[in-house]
Amino acid sequence: MALSAPDKRGPWFALGALACLVLPAVPAAAIVAIAPDLVLTAAHCVLSSGKYRLLAFDGRRAVVKDVASVAPHPQFSLRADAPDLALVKLAPPPAADLAPATFSDRRAPPSVGDRFIVAGFGVGVQGDGKTAGKLRAVTLVATDRPSSQQLSLIDPRKLGDAAGFGVCNGDSGGPVFDERDRALVGIVSWSGRTDGEPVCGFVTGVIPLARYRYWILETAARLGSPLEP
Repeated sequence: MALSAPDKRGPWFALGALACLVLPAVPAAAIVAIAPDLVLTAAHCVLSSGKYRLLAFDGRRAVVKDVASVAPHPQFSLRADAPDLALVKLAPPPAADLAPATFSDRRAPPSVGDRFIVAGFGVGVQGDGKTAGKLRAVTLVATDRPSSQQLSLIDPRKLGDAAGFGVCNGDSGGPVFDERDRALVGIVSWSGRTDGEPVCGFVTGVIPLARYRYWILETAARLGSPLEP
């Protein structure tokens, strides 16, 4: 089971109404805007060589934006604890209606039981691609010794012991917000069971952004889209 239906009043609604596509076609992945011409996603979403485009939705109208460059974190690898982050610079002109996310000021690692909102356009049923493409959001709780490198979230009703709400295929790279102030704290990286099997609805793996804030700021400036510290 993947994400639940979103509350359209939340800031993630405008931010989540985006999907990035890699051409030739591969499964859609989520992103989060941090500037009118800059988006943040998971590095594993942009591993393929080829032409990248951003597909945004203005209501039901699809708008395609060309991508100027992609910058994955230099230490990214397929290890679970690696910085699965990438910045994507959009070609001009910038997207006028894009509402950038606000970074959280939180610096200390979360505690077990802290609540976070996860949003994405991934599939609602694992293996059924027809259920993708709808914005969904759900509140999950932190578990398993949160750290500055990795944050594991679970459905508070299932506690990771059985399938419940969580991310699924197509949700990677999507935003994770602190439930208290709706500020951006992380990026979705993976989903799986506690034994590592990649299954939806058990554990949602998140890359916290506080540890990589300097890299994000430095890379954004290098790409010509400086951000406020």
